[in-house]
Amino acid sequence: MNRVIVIGGGWSGCAASLAAKKAGADVVLVEKTDLLLGLGNVGGIMRNNGRYTAAEENIALGAGELFAITDALSRHKNVDFPGHRHASLYDVIKVEPHVRRFLEEQGIEIHTIARAIDVELQASSAGSSAQEQKKCLKSITLADGTILEGDFFVECTGSTGPMGNCLTYGNGCCMCILRCPSFGPRVSITQKAGLNDIMGQRKDGAFGAFSGSGKLEKESLSSEIQRELNEKGVAIIPLPPEQITKEKLDLKVCQQYALEEFADNIVLLDTGYAKIMTPFFPLEKLRRVPGMENARYIDPYAGGKGNSIRYLSVAERENNMMVDGIENLLCGGEKSGLFVGHTEAITTGTLAGYNAARLIKGMRPLELPPQLALGDIISYANEKIKTKDGLMKRYTFAGAEYFERMKEKGLYTTDKKTIQKRAKKYDLANIYKEKIL
Repeated sequence: MNRVIVIGGGWSGCAASLAAKKAGADVVLVEKTDLLLGLGNVGGIMRNNGRYTAAEENIALGAGELFAITDALSRHKNVDFPGHRHASLYDVIKVEPHVRRFLEEQGIEIHTIARAIDVELQASSAGSSAQEQKKCLKSITLADGTILEGDFFVECTGSTGPMGNCLTYGNGCCMCILRCPSFGPRVSITQKAGLNDIMGQRKDGAFGAFSGSGKLEKESLSSEIQRELNEKGVAIIPLPPEQITKEKLDLKVCQQYALEEFADNIVLLDTGYAKIMTPFFPLEKLRRVPGMENARYIDPYAGGKGNSIRYLSVAERENNMMVDGIENLLCGGEKSGLFVGHTEAITTGTLAGYNAARLIKGMRPLELPPQLALGDIISYANEKIKTKDGLMKRYTFAGAEYFERMKEKGLYTTDKKTIQKRAKKYDLANIYKEKIL
């Protein structure tokens, strides 16, 4: 059958679908909402700090298509803001339809408003004894009763939701872009298959972490702020001392933005909307800031009170993205680790989708070497998540602990030729373009 079923249509699921399709598999992508890209519809930041290196490594390995789309739709390039250099800010309003059309043109079968709610297991052929045998997925069941069978499955369902998690570990459901009240809660495929998921923690030991930003309607801001955003891509607005709340930095999932400057100022980025770089900011206080007297949140709708809670459903996996305990299930994105960002999601999803095709063919799954930033972050995050301290960290090419590691290991560079040489040295140049099936 050569069929790969990808569950979850965020950046990771889109990347997994594309990689498996390019390798020759028949691919079905199911997404619970009516939009692909998930948090990619509210993000928009690419190529900042080590993400530049990671994007170019993916391109050198043959996975450049999604980066080509975000590059083409970037409203601003080479933007510097506190703690970050040479960022590109893609237009979150335009990106989803472009990606959806591209995937459809590649022949990927896409189903939206298609929430996976259960699985059917079958006996595995692996292992010579009952103790050695892994579980094996036969099919997934959608909320409407549709049953989809596949040879291999890739779970990219993310780690946010259902609503109860945001109520328990956050400030309540703020109706984020994932819209659980409208389209139903996220369901963990690994849990349905009988496995235990890992939950990330905060510094105080509480589970999960707040999403680190929101969207403001740009037209609700003063003409001066709008002009600065349109021209420069960034606007930094100092806060009066009584409005500074440094404790909020510890709540952020995006630790690469947990810097003093993000507490002392309102940092806005132009992604089509005005991306406000804070988990939440009380609306009545926000409107006291000069130029923001008429400010209005777009996503999450209750961004003055809270944000979505993430990292509550991470699978145990190998460095080739195979899920421990299930023979034919791989994972990508936040499902695969305490990763932050679109580039990180594309990286893990691409490897998972590509390996699904290799496994169908009977080939050994690829494990990226730690001499590439892509391979190093996958293995490093997997190692750290097994420690108590590691559960409180987040891993991103863009900052915090992992970007420091990139620099120490000499992996960070913006020289494309150096990156291309790395790919060739380890015989990985354009490997994601190979037709396997």
